[in-house]
Amino acid sequence: MTTPNLQLDTLRAAYRAGTHTPRQLILQLREKAATLNPEYHLFIHLLSEAELEPYLAALEQRSLDELPLYGVPFALKDNIDLAGIPTTAACPAFAFTPQRSATIVEQLIALGAIPLGKTNLDQFATGLNGTRSPYGACINSVLKDYPSGGSSAGSPLAVALGLASFALGTDTAGSGRVPAALNNLVGLKATKGLISTAGVLPACRTLDCVTTFTATCSEASQLLALTCGLDPRDEYSRANPLWNDASAFGNVRPFRFGVPAQLEFFGCSEGPALFADAVARLQALGGQPVSFDLAPFLEVARLLYEGPWVAERYSVVGELIETQPEAVLPVIRDVLAKAPSVTGVQTFRAQYRLQVLKAQCDQILAGLDCMLTPTIGRPVTLAELAEEPVLRNSELGYYTNFMNLLDYAAVAVPTAFMGNRLPWGVTLFGRAFTDQYLLSVASALHGGERAPSTPARNDMARLVVCGAHLNGLALNWQLKRRGARLLEATHSSADYRLYALAGGPPLRPGMLRVGEGGVAIEVEVWEVPSSELGSFLTGIPAPLGLGKVQLADGRWESGFICEPYGLQGAEDISHFGGWRAWLAAR
Repeated sequence: MTTPNLQLDTLRAAYRAGTHTPRQLILQLREKAATLNPEYHLFIHLLSEAELEPYLAALEQRSLDELPLYGVPFALKDNIDLAGIPTTAACPAFAFTPQRSATIVEQLIALGAIPLGKTNLDQFATGLNGTRSPYGACINSVLKDYPSGGSSAGSPLAVALGLASFALGTDTAGSGRVPAALNNLVGLKATKGLISTAGVLPACRTLDCVTTFTATCSEASQLLALTCGLDPRDEYSRANPLWNDASAFGNVRPFRFGVPAQLEFFGCSEGPALFADAVARLQALGGQPVSFDLAPFLEVARLLYEGPWVAERYSVVGELIETQPEAVLPVIRDVLAKAPSVTGVQTFRAQYRLQVLKAQCDQILAGLDCMLTPTIGRPVTLAELAEEPVLRNSELGYYTNFMNLLDYAAVAVPTAFMGNRLPWGVTLFGRAFTDQYLLSVASALHGGERAPSTPARNDMARLVVCGAHLNGLALNWQLKRRGARLLEATHSSADYRLYALAGGPPLRPGMLRVGEGGVAIEVEVWEVPSSELGSFLTGIPAPLGLGKVQLADGRWESGFICEPYGLQGAEDISHFGGWRAWLAAR
């Protein structure tokens, strides 16, 4: 029996058609994994048939239509708990057997997914290359002279080698993005706290994120929607705003994206052209590139391995280093060596500096929908890693180390192949809780995915104004005070009448959609933080309100409308074509 395509929708269709059953498929995949594991070292623990049986038996009591992830095979990094299976963090002396699975694993199993095994990693999730493990170095799925990337080293291999529909990793400094780039996968590092980390062995508790590796952005979107949200087991978990729910994944409209003014490719001759091509493709999708200074982001990245956050890593593994130093790999001991000497004063100074830099970075991002960087400057070979392990590992994290310290969401997406056939890709990142929007842009850039018919949403709402809220007019301050930004001056579709309402002051317009005799009205489209839209709405006096307004190009956006009863005694000013023209003629 041939293995079907394991992408979520395709696998579901195969189950529905009866060409495969979950039991047949999972056991077949287990056999294939056992064959590949000696070469790729991707699994630390591959579940036996006996260990798989409870999951398969439970699934056979349910139906395909009951469970969104019915029979979907997945793998999980071996710092994420699976009940009854040892968690090693790639350190046998540290291993323990949890009685309960991590929250994310419990969620996935309850949705019908089947865990295939625990995957290899850089020991204690400290590294970005995938070679720092006593269970063997994980080699790249495409070129065996290269590493798989880390620290989530085995998880992307499980997907790239056709053993799992998706895999779980973790990301503190790039561990969910670097290996995605090196193995031609989508790596979603969601907003901190959006996916529970209960039952995940910390690297840095305040920064850690659970990540997903998938073949497509739409799969990452589906998984995020199914698993995000508050978890009583995790005091760092955060609620997902409604603007970031499943319906936010959609078609991208014109947008602004940041491009670093300074780029580093560490001598890679292909990188500049590959990145320029990604920029050009985003422009073709309606994106407007805006140059930005990467310097404050890079300074944040340097903080990660200076002082408090190294000490935070040491808080997990320090006791083992002190009592059994030989149990921890020398390179890991070296990374953590200065942690015991970090003082409280140093910790607070680093936090103060981070806050200064975050304010600068947030300001750069404020007028943009997302930012674009390479995911890695250049890939490094296994030989190069062996010769200079710390330097080469550091280079892999050049564009990733700052992300979690700044509380940004990010998605790594493949965009090309290098001359040697190694995958190459970029990262899109943005403000917290813009995950589904970033996946939407990444999906359009990735290509080959069917785009939803609905528009993509982020943390900014679009608002059509037609009267005193127009730029420079009497009530425009109400928008600017809320951080709104003018996107465009345009017209409505030719289906409206405009009225000067009776009463006042102040003078108020009323725009009404009509079945016939309509004209196009001058309007502006503003972008308002979604968190501010409620306070704006409650301040709108009757008979005005917010509804849907059609623009000249056919788009529908939220905007000012007028209740028909409010037109009593109003003056029809439609022939002026807009509120400004009428004011000028008075």
